[in-house]
Amino acid sequence: MAKNKEGGKPFEIPRPVFPKRAVVTGGMPYGNKELHFGHVGGMLVFADTYARFLRDRIGKENVIFVSGTDCYGSPIAEGWRVKVRNGEFEGSLEDFVTRNHNKQKATLDAYGISPDLFGASGIGRSKEIHAEVTDWFISSLHKKGQLNQITTMQFYDEKAGMFLNGRQVIGKCPVEGCTSEKGYADECDLGHQYMPENLIDPVSTLTGETPSMRPVTNWYFKLRDYEQLMKDWVEELKKRKDIRPVVWKTIDEFLKAPVIYIRRKFEEKYMEIRESMPEHEYLEEPKKPSFTIQFKQLSDCDEACKILTENGIHYRTGKTLVPFRLTGNIEWGVPAPVMDGVDGLTVWVWPESLWAPVSFTQTYLEQCGRSREEWKDYWCSKDSTVYQFIGQDNIYFYGIAEPAMWMAQQSADEKTASPADGELQLPVIVANHHILFLDKKASSSGAVKPPMADDLLNHYTPEQLRMHWLGLGLGQRSVSFMPKPYNPDAKPDEADPVVKDGFLLSNVYNRMIRTAFYTAQKELDGIMPDNAPEESFVEDAKKAVLEYERHMSKFTFHQCTYVLDSYIRNGSKYMAKALTGEYPDKEVLKQSLANLFYMIRIAGILLHPMVPFGTEKLREYLQVDERIWSWDTIFEPLTYFTGENHKLKFLPPKTDFFTRHESQFASEE
Repeated sequence: MAKNKEGGKPFEIPRPVFPKRAVVTGGMPYGNKELHFGHVGGMLVFADTYARFLRDRIGKENVIFVSGTDCYGSPIAEGWRVKVRNGEFEGSLEDFVTRNHNKQKATLDAYGISPDLFGASGIGRSKEIHAEVTDWFISSLHKKGQLNQITTMQFYDEKAGMFLNGRQVIGKCPVEGCTSEKGYADECDLGHQYMPENLIDPVSTLTGETPSMRPVTNWYFKLRDYEQLMKDWVEELKKRKDIRPVVWKTIDEFLKAPVIYIRRKFEEKYMEIRESMPEHEYLEEPKKPSFTIQFKQLSDCDEACKILTENGIHYRTGKTLVPFRLTGNIEWGVPAPVMDGVDGLTVWVWPESLWAPVSFTQTYLEQCGRSREEWKDYWCSKDSTVYQFIGQDNIYFYGIAEPAMWMAQQSADEKTASPADGELQLPVIVANHHILFLDKKASSSGAVKPPMADDLLNHYTPEQLRMHWLGLGLGQRSVSFMPKPYNPDAKPDEADPVVKDGFLLSNVYNRMIRTAFYTAQKELDGIMPDNAPEESFVEDAKKAVLEYERHMSKFTFHQCTYVLDSYIRNGSKYMAKALTGEYPDKEVLKQSLANLFYMIRIAGILLHPMVPFGTEKLREYLQVDERIWSWDTIFEPLTYFTGENHKLKFLPPKTDFFTRHESQFASEE
């Protein structure tokens, strides 16, 4: 029997272990637009649910949940420029970002998403602290010898007379197997990285001309130096049950031997020059339209690319590690530190967004009147864990660039020490698969336009949407979001999947709560019974709680909803059997009500992270304080939090704790 105890009651099955402190982060939305449904339903609802769970599980004083608006970068600057040009916006670039940040924050509030700080990397005090952290982070890497100056070719629009930033040039991604038609300067919209000169068919978005290439010098992190450490780390990830396969499989793709794919029509020309290329292996794949050459070292692959280009041979590179660019020459960015006499640079948006949660943690601590130095208790202590919730498109940055830079921040033996020995602890990456829209990948910049998160609230309650998204199983596979009001192929008599998933709360659980309250009001003058729940109900609660907790520790949120579905429906069956409307024996009634209120209490604490509005309303009518949510006393009955003859708040007729949206009632008329 396990020694662990909750509320003085031992468990017979080992329970998952949670850290003493935790940081939860949600991937940062760009500051060039409001939130579409994918931001909320594909990632932030999951981060919020886990943060709320941890607050209940280990104490809210031990959890910091941060996210924020990603204010910098070429997509934002370009979006602002186009809107000003078209007369759609008046004001500065910072005004533009501030407006979008405020709208994003309002949307999160409407969905009950509760970061302790929803900051902004380019606004207010969080901007100032973020700039300080950025300076420290890059300067520290430089002092440790982890940066290189590299001169590369950057796109230049001769007609416009200016260098083009990341989103001002567009072409086809050169990475083999990638079908993206939206390859920007050095990354495509699917997150693949490449050198600018490899972009296929580049076009300037300013003039429509083919840009030329001119040399520029920037700072790069020596990402390639961490290949072996990354391989060792991935092997550790493969053994962990809390790491989704999509994470380590995606990272693994970038750690394979470097390869180049060449079309068959260039095979003869390749054979003529192969001896002049660095040592490599020709891989025979006769049925494929291209052949593959594989190298032992990345530097040899780079040299081969130059030789192929000089000889007019078109090729694509495989996914591999490339030096990770830290700086650029875009004006709208965090100023880069002056190092080795190089100044006037700004930091590329992706690197600084990786350590933005660190700066946001410091901003939050300062707002609370605490020392900013306490951030190390959350990010560096082995008693703490950082959980990063992201979409699968961003695994390259959070799963490769970030952990490698975290490893590089180690002191003396950065090439040999275990990652766990470093100052910054490696975060747990929780990556969701794509949330599709009507069976197609949705992107606000793509052909399939997703609904904005605010628009969905014209058709559904936030709790209907939260439960639906949590139940989709995005941790396992890509799943389509099929809201009936937006689906032109939906039949009139077809059930709306979002509404259907909400019935557990709006119908079943709601009826349990109302029946318990109305019965107590009618038969016991609104007094909650003092009876302890029968032992069988406590045992059922133990099973449900332990199963829920184990699923939550592995971020299998859809499995948590299954646990709740079973537990609540069993409670409903008990209610229908025990509360018949005829109560000749008050003691029997009191015991039945005590059992029912206990099941309502257990379901409530498990639902609290998922549907905060309805569960807080339940707490209000139970007339108990927030201790009810603590897992330290999770198996105690409601009477543990009240005195004798505790009176419930009067529940008026037809009061709902969980309801459907008003538009759904109108559609039935």
